[in-house]
Formats: sequence, structure tokens, C-alpha cells
Amino acid sequence: MNTRISLVFVASYLLLTGLGLALAPSVTLALLGSIVDYGPIMPRWVGMFSIALAAVIVQVLRHRLTVLYPMGFFMPGAMLFGFGALYLASGDRLFLAVMAVVGLGVTMTGLGLWADIRRSRKVVTPGSSR
Repeated sequence: MNTRISLVFVASYLLLTGLGLALAPSVTLALLGSIVDYGPIMPRWVGMFSIALAAVIVQVLRHRLTVLYPMGFFMPGAMLFGFGALYLASGDRLFLAVMAVVGLGVTMTGLGLWADIRRSRKVVTPGSSR
């Protein structure tokens, strides 16, 4: 249950930023602290991918595909290194904002996974000696 709540947060930020980038890229980038002009095309493309990824996460949640929940931790966790590298290469504060939001999602998902695993280990089945 805890992991599901954190993945709702992940799907929400992906959908909101995706819509923002797809519909109003300049405004969205400014709100995220960007100091670089990326033009309108690339941010809209990134927005489309964010919306699509949000839809995938919503379907994972809707169908309770718990086997995929760890991907909500490991994939964005690995991407944090990429966001850090992009910040170092560009100096654009946008990547710090993205790292903060994604880092919060990774933390929430990791804690949710940990709590869910602990809870599942405490379940006593008939005939067990726990």
C-alpha cells in the first residue's frame, strides 16, 4: 500500500510536468528554474514522453502489477545520476529542480517498498511459528 501511494506521486509529477512541457514549454521551463533556451520542440517531446510514462505507471497501479513497483524506485534512482551530469554539463538549475522532485519520489518509493516488504514478512500464515 505504501508503495502505491508513492507511485501516485510519481505519476502525478510526470503528468503535470509533461502537460506543462507539451502545452506551455517556455512557462514550464521558467517555473522549473531553467536558464537555458531549449526552444519549443525538445521540451514538447520530453513532455510527450512524460505523459506516456505517467500513463504506464497509472496502468501498473490500476492493475496492481506489484512485480513492477520496484522499477518505480530503481529507474528514477539511476536517472538521478544523469540529471546530475546534465546539471554539471549545462549549469542549468532546471536539472537541480528535477533532481529534487525525482529524488523525493525515489525516497518515497524506496521507503514504501521497504515498509511493504516488512509488512509482508510479518504476516503469519497458518502453521507458522512466528
